[in-house]
This record gives sequence, C-alpha cells and structure tokens, in this order.
Amino acid sequence: MHGQSPPRAVLLLLCLQLTALWPIAAVEIYTSGALEAVNGTDVRLKCTFSSFVPVHDALTVTWNFRPRDGGPEQFVFYYHVDPFKPMSGRFKDRVVWDGNLDRYDVSIILWKLQFDDNGTYTCQVKNPPDVDGLIGAIRLSVVQTVQFSEIYFLALAIGSACGLMVIIVILVVLFQHFRKKRWAERAHRVVEIKPHEEERLNQEKTISASLEDTD
Repeated sequence: MHGQSPPRAVLLLLCLQLTALWPIAAVEIYTSGALEAVNGTDVRLKCTFSSFVPVHDALTVTWNFRPRDGGPEQFVFYYHVDPFKPMSGRFKDRVVWDGNLDRYDVSIILWKLQFDDNGTYTCQVKNPPDVDGLIGAIRLSVVQTVQFSEIYFLALAIGSACGLMVIIVILVVLFQHFRKKRWAERAHRVVEIKPHEEERLNQEKTISASLEDTD
C-alpha cells in the first residue's frame, strides 16, 4: 500500500531510537581461540556472535588472515546479504560460507589446508547500529598429524577396555564350547563301553550255564 513503510525500515528506525535510550553495548564474538588441523584436510573456522540488535540485512561479516611468519593482512571472506568469496589470492576457490544467521553463526570452511595457512584468522561482525566490539581471532596450526590430547587418550583407554572385554567373552565362550564337547565325547565312550560289558556278562552267564549242565 502506498505510504506504508516496509517492515525492515521500521525495524531499523526502532533500533536507532532504542540506541538513544539503551546503554551502549557492543557485538560480542566467540571463537575457539586456537585450532589444530591436518595438512590437506578441510577445517571449519567457527565464529558466533551476540548483539543487542536483531539480525537484519545491514549485518556484515568480514574474515581476514595474518600469516604466522608475518606479512600483510589478507582478505579471506565477506558476507553481506550474500556471501562474497575472494576472486584471487591464496583463498580463491578454497573458502565457503557455513554460517546460520538464525543461530548467530558466521562460520566458514577452509578447504585443502596447506602449511602456509598457519596464522591468525579474524572474524568481525557489524550489525548496525551495533557496530562496535572486539574482533574474534582463531590461531590455526596446520600439522602433519594431529597431536594426541587427553580426549584421544581417553578414547584409546575406553577402546582398549572394550577390546579386552570382547576377548574375555570370546575366551569364556570357547571354554564352554570345548567343555561341552569333552563331556559329549566321554558320554559317547560310556555308551560304546556298555554293549561290550553286556556281551561279556552274557558270555560269563553262558559259560556258567554250560558248567552247571556238565555237572
């Protein structure tokens, strides 16, 4: 209808009015801080945020990278309504959007890690008028093999215990099987002996009867 303001414009107007009354706040960023991944694999760089303003179309997300061995900051990824991938540089065709704004998630996935991807990845979110706040950082270490942590040792211990239990169960089953088999063989021998005993007794009875007839 002519003269009616779009809902998004109304939302932005309300946000601007609230900021005049609301205490000054800032976007808060949450990341893992440090991350380790194996060379040649893909890794998800997780970044979530909170804002006192509802998410709307003015929100922007910027990912940058600073190499560990120094050098200028490099562009990684940008999001504003739609994702914008780098058109050149080391991250061309190697980064994709994996966020969910309904969950305040602005994560990305980096494909085919290389050793020169070691460094610090920064995640910055602006949700006007909430545009201030610290920039989230992830220190990525690309390694040949993942180092064992307490979780891996725990998983190894649990796996070993489960394997030991399986071996014990198998040994018990085998023991019961051979025990039943041995008893069955003994019973079979007893059945074979009985006819021979009966034949021997019959022969003894026959001989005794013959001797009595002779007398």
